[in-house]
Amino acid sequence: MKVLFPIAAIALLLPSASALAQNAGQIERVRHGDSCKKCNLFQADFSYLDLSERDFSGSRLRQSDFSLSTMDLANFSGADLSVSNLFGGRFTSASFRNANLQNAVLVGGYFGGADFTGANLSGALISGADLQHAKIRQSQLNKACGDKFTKLPAGLHVAHCR
Repeated sequence: MKVLFPIAAIALLLPSASALAQNAGQIERVRHGDSCKKCNLFQADFSYLDLSERDFSGSRLRQSDFSLSTMDLANFSGADLSVSNLFGGRFTSASFRNANLQNAVLVGGYFGGADFTGANLSGALISGADLQHAKIRQSQLNKACGDKFTKLPAGLHVAHCR
């Protein structure tokens, strides 16, 4: 009986599997063009879509796929984009303010005018990305890696990925 109490207490503290799972209805609405603030879009596939000017602020987009998508003027402020794939996407003037992009793939993406103020880029791969006109700080780039094709604002640099 004493063993069951700690196990039951732990089970009550853990989030349920349904709380962590994606919300298929929200994902479908976004795929049809809606904004979705504070939504659970975990592992969503938005590749090849044009979802410009949509609001994803505060959303859970962890492990989502934005490869070759167009997200101009999209708002990802405060969103969790960790381990997401933004390969080759166009994010002109998108807001990533205070977003979590930890271990995300931004390879070959265009981020002209994007705002990365306060964003976590730890472990992010930015090889070949165009961040030349993005609002980004050296301290953020120190936690990411890129290559000789990565375009950055004047005076900034990034370590080469190994």
